[in-house]
Amino acid sequence: MDQSILNSTKKILGIGPTDTSFDLDVLTHINSAFSNLTQLGIGPVEGFFIEDDRTEWEDYGIDEPQILHQLKTCIYLRVRMLFDPPPTSYLLQAMDRQILEAEWRLNTMREATAWVDPNPPVRLVADG
Repeated sequence: MDQSILNSTKKILGIGPTDTSFDLDVLTHINSAFSNLTQLGIGPVEGFFIEDDRTEWEDYGIDEPQILHQLKTCIYLRVRMLFDPPPTSYLLQAMDRQILEAEWRLNTMREATAWVDPNPPVRLVADG
């Protein structure tokens, strides 16, 4: 299986790895999906983006296979929606629900391992 983020995404879209005519479009949509995940608190805090077919899934820094597979699905679905949306509203809604579920699951997994209390205890500082 190709570990290149760009090439594996292109494969799911039905684009061959040597066809570079849509690379800019696909790269833009992949980076948009990574931006959404960053806003959910998933992945590197500083964000993540790719520029070509040399960046691999392992470069994202997720070691847990369960999270990585869910992440790939989420990226693929978002790119598909932007690059080649379904022709009917029924399929569009179904795919949108899949994206929402994938993001919810990723967020739930993140909260289970990296949850931060939004209301940390107040620490009093003594004068003196």
